[in-house]
Amino acid sequence: MPHTLDADAVRMWCGLALDALGRARADIDAINVYPVADGDTGTNLYLTVESAAQAVDAAFNGHAASAAASRPTLADVVRAMAHGALIGARGNSGTILAQLLRGMADVLADGAAAGDPPAGDGAGAGDGARAGDCDAPAGAADAGGRAPAAGAADADGLRRALRRAADLAYLAVAHPVEGTVLTVAVAAAEGAERAAGDVAAVARAAYEGARTALRATPGQLDVLARAGVVDAGGYGLVTVLGGLAEALSGESPAALAPARPRPATPAPVASDGQGPGACPADGAPDGGPAFEVIYLLEADDTAVTALRERLDALGDSLVVVGGDGLWNVHVHVDDAGAAVEAGIQAGRPYRVRITHFGAAAGKAGAGAPDRPGPAAVLPDQPGAQNPTGGPRAERATRAVVAIVPGDGLAALCAEAGATAVATRPGEPPASGELIDAVRRTAAREVVLLPNDTELHHTAAAAAAQARAEGVRAAVIPTRSAVQGIAALAVHEPGRSFDEDVVAMTSAAGATRYAELAVAERQSWTMAGVCQAGDVLGMIDGDVALIGSELAATAEAVLDRMLASGGEMVTLVLGAGLPDEVAERLERHVREEHFAVDTVVYQGGQPTAPLIIGIE
Repeated sequence: MPHTLDADAVRMWCGLALDALGRARADIDAINVYPVADGDTGTNLYLTVESAAQAVDAAFNGHAASAAASRPTLADVVRAMAHGALIGARGNSGTILAQLLRGMADVLADGAAAGDPPAGDGAGAGDGARAGDCDAPAGAADAGGRAPAAGAADADGLRRALRRAADLAYLAVAHPVEGTVLTVAVAAAEGAERAAGDVAAVARAAYEGARTALRATPGQLDVLARAGVVDAGGYGLVTVLGGLAEALSGESPAALAPARPRPATPAPVASDGQGPGACPADGAPDGGPAFEVIYLLEADDTAVTALRERLDALGDSLVVVGGDGLWNVHVHVDDAGAAVEAGIQAGRPYRVRITHFGAAAGKAGAGAPDRPGPAAVLPDQPGAQNPTGGPRAERATRAVVAIVPGDGLAALCAEAGATAVATRPGEPPASGELIDAVRRTAAREVVLLPNDTELHHTAAAAAAQARAEGVRAAVIPTRSAVQGIAALAVHEPGRSFDEDVVAMTSAAGATRYAELAVAERQSWTMAGVCQAGDVLGMIDGDVALIGSELAATAEAVLDRMLASGGEMVTLVLGAGLPDEVAERLERHVREEHFAVDTVVYQGGQPTAPLIIGIE
């Protein structure tokens, strides 16, 4: 049945879009010929929407866990969706999709007061925004002075959101090209603007408008016509809009035609031995730049304006999306180092990913899975690919990929031979990031350590994808970083895979864990009512003690855990925790618990001041 445009509808939309992209991923990858035929558009769009959906789920879970057990508003959820897409955007099409979602969030989050574009994001009339911006805010009174019904306001809001999305996407692309996802986005906005009726009717009209435009893309872009395909990014956007139409109407929209390309006819061979589709010597499949560079960037608007100009001179396919100090930068260049240096001059780049198109195109063209070659080829990272496209190191036998919450823990895992995926507060890694880490190991067998109960599903999804790519993978169900450390301590690549997994699982299971945290607000816990500022001692995931001072609470936690036995205490110190606290706890264990050893690590985790493990 029809649904209003509210927080639940957005959550449903994300889930439906993710499921649909999962089904269509391989088909979309197969028709990816523009701007680079690297066979990954479907995968990139899936990972982008996966990150958006995770952020939406986190918004719901965060409100449910609050003292008031509230529900998020539409504004909360669309902003979370846009932020999740921004930080998880992959590839050219994924980056543009993130900007489309941001444009929609700009309007929907403002609700009835949304009329003009927010200041500071570059979407003014003087910036070349496309015609068609709506001037009347959602919920404005009609000519007779009557306020529209809620359903009409929803419909008008969606119309303006889709228009805003298309305009922002055009502004984000340095050199827009028709016959691409941009064209499809405009057609969706135009279809919505022509539609009468409720919000479900508007969503269906947007989907139909986009679907019609998609079919016309081969007539707008020669490379699509030669390949006999529609635009891959546009196909993905139509798939996402289909999820929106289904979420709001309760009915599945008309299905898209199969996306598989027609059988190719042999291309004429030029006198130099290369046909039109052959890869040139530098490894770029279309004669363009050799590398794709993507990174998140913390910078102000003025610095980003200068960055756009510098990157535009370095390469092509430049897309810069975001705002409010956080940006996602995508560009194709020959000099990957210069692109990263430009980001450093503008602000603080992180999550830098560099993909060599030669490896990606070679895999896709050889009938291998439609995935790019190993990314993150920065020379200071383990598993880096030669930036000149040279051969990589021989494939390793077995590797461990560990998710950790701090730089110190990441360094510790790296010293133990593992590939670490460091997390940031409020930004859990998507399965795509874990798959990237698995690929960087170039190993035939991989063990994943999620080190967090909430990340078990993500690790399992990554393991399933790794198996689909021919890698033997297993997930050790570690619930804390100290369990991951215990598992790494017994890791032995020389024994059989099954024996190693069993030993690591046993070591993790034999390690009890605790964390100390500071309460942010008054709340009910298993140990009673806590007040803001109280120190919470959580044992095996549950609040067991409430104290007023960190070191004293930690001593009480240690005493309770060691009462049932233990031979080794592991203390992982969070960012900013004084060394005196660790010294006091070591002395306490030595004086109060006979024959129990203590080891201390500087974990650097920003959230938990102290993590404790008992083996």
